[in-house]
Amino acid sequence: MDLNALTAVSPVDGRYRSKIEELSPYFSEYGLMKYRVRVEIEYFIALCRYKLPQLETVPKDAYQDLPTIYLNFSEEDAAEIKEIEKTTNHDVKAVEYFIKRRFENLQLDTFKEFIHFGLTSQDINNTAVPLSYKEALKEVFYPLLQELIDTLINLSVEWEEVPLLARTHGQPASPTLLGKEIRVFIERLKTQLAQLQQIPVSAKFGGATGNFNAHHVTYPEIDWAEFGNAFVDHILGLNRLQTTTQIEHYDNLAASFQAIGRINTILTDLSRDIWTYISMDYFKQKIKKGEIGSSAMPHKVNPIDFENAEGNLGVANAFFSHLANKLPISRLQRDLTDSTVLRNIGVPLAHSLIAYKSMLKGLGKLLLNQDKMNADLEANWSVVAEAIQTILRREAYPNPYEALLSLTRTNEKMTRERIASFIDSLEVSEGIKQELKNIKPSNYTGIRK
Repeated sequence: MDLNALTAVSPVDGRYRSKIEELSPYFSEYGLMKYRVRVEIEYFIALCRYKLPQLETVPKDAYQDLPTIYLNFSEEDAAEIKEIEKTTNHDVKAVEYFIKRRFENLQLDTFKEFIHFGLTSQDINNTAVPLSYKEALKEVFYPLLQELIDTLINLSVEWEEVPLLARTHGQPASPTLLGKEIRVFIERLKTQLAQLQQIPVSAKFGGATGNFNAHHVTYPEIDWAEFGNAFVDHILGLNRLQTTTQIEHYDNLAASFQAIGRINTILTDLSRDIWTYISMDYFKQKIKKGEIGSSAMPHKVNPIDFENAEGNLGVANAFFSHLANKLPISRLQRDLTDSTVLRNIGVPLAHSLIAYKSMLKGLGKLLLNQDKMNADLEANWSVVAEAIQTILRREAYPNPYEALLSLTRTNEKMTRERIASFIDSLEVSEGIKQELKNIKPSNYTGIRK
């Protein structure tokens, strides 16, 4: 047992640490430092390749040696940066000093003043954080969400022919198919995922107030906007914003958070539906030996995975909402409120991951109780009234809706026999009567898509 997990304030780093540790390389303090070092190193190499006169004598093998500083970045390196920060009281400056030490080890100290050349801290933060976010989405978030979608696809195929009594306004309605109802969520998730993946991951890179002031005054002959675009877009793989203050706009980041929030809202909807089906006994759950559902009621197998998912999705969306609303707002050319907020990007992603994994676990425990579903269909023959009155409309039967209304709008139980008796009383051909009698709640399920 990790004692740090027992003393952690946040459940993300305590109780749920094992469920979200794959996010640690991206959003921990260690991860942020590593991405900052990566941006600083790649920036220096880009300056060298841009043939600044003072960097023409940098040995070519340095291009291979320097990336090892971030590729081999260790927890000991992170601890060294934290120790430097005790003196600087500035996290990005501590990273700069750390890299300068490594330059000395590589006998590149002649060039060390070109580390962080002309930059402000936000040129590093507003590239390092989006880069970590983009790679976390690609390497952790998208694969897990796709696994969840694929699981739903498999279940929709497995349950394709399972008839289900639909409920609108909580009341029995035209029957449907269980597989089709799962496909509703698949379609929604795929649509929102496609929209999320279209949102650019943007970055700011342009000096203290976004104009490359220091760069331009030092090397006025260089097109620094062109350099910035090449560095951010092609080397880092982000989308450089062209006109900024000291910080990026965060508009695209906010859009991304809102897109994930919509995905989480869809999954909340799904969690509640599955929870309700379990409460209706449409699903039972696989029992794990030794697992306890209730401390007082031994018989219970609670739908805890879907409840856990719903709770964590709510926490995640509360964070995403605040991030999306707060980050795009900054006084004049920059205030500091984005800095502390930006450090929390990993938190809602962590709660989302916890929720997705809980849902996957819960879906894997579902056992279809088709007998209960069939019993509910058989107990609700009134749902075929829609079918009967629509066919009677086709046959120009007088006032078919009203005829079915008087039959079904009573508190008397509607049975197969009552429906059959009603059909026999109709003044239609025997062929039409047989057509109507062939309709049952279990086969009145619409088209297969």
